[in-house]
Amino acid sequence: MSTWLPVFIGLLLRIGIPLAVTVLIIYLLGRLDRRWQKEARAIPLISPEKACWEIKGCPPENQKACAAAAQPKIPCWQVFRSKEGILKETCLGCEVFRRAPAPMTL
Repeated sequence: MSTWLPVFIGLLLRIGIPLAVTVLIIYLLGRLDRRWQKEARAIPLISPEKACWEIKGCPPENQKACAAAAQPKIPCWQVFRSKEGILKETCLGCEVFRRAPAPMTL
């Protein structure tokens, strides 16, 4: 019986502990995922039917000079994107851009 004890302890150290740590990590990641999903559902999305100037409350004189107002079917940040594909810094911090739904891919 004395030869089984070191074998059992060795198996426990080699298999049992890594398995327990893996199960714990899976559990914690599942909790984190559920929390993030709950937070994502709590963020109100801006309706895509509303234009950015309506959401931001821009006056009519600003709308006339705005390139995004001339192309209402395109999201405003796409209108202001540079030729290299870089968004303007003001777009990245804008509430309209930040709350817009993520594009769906198939």
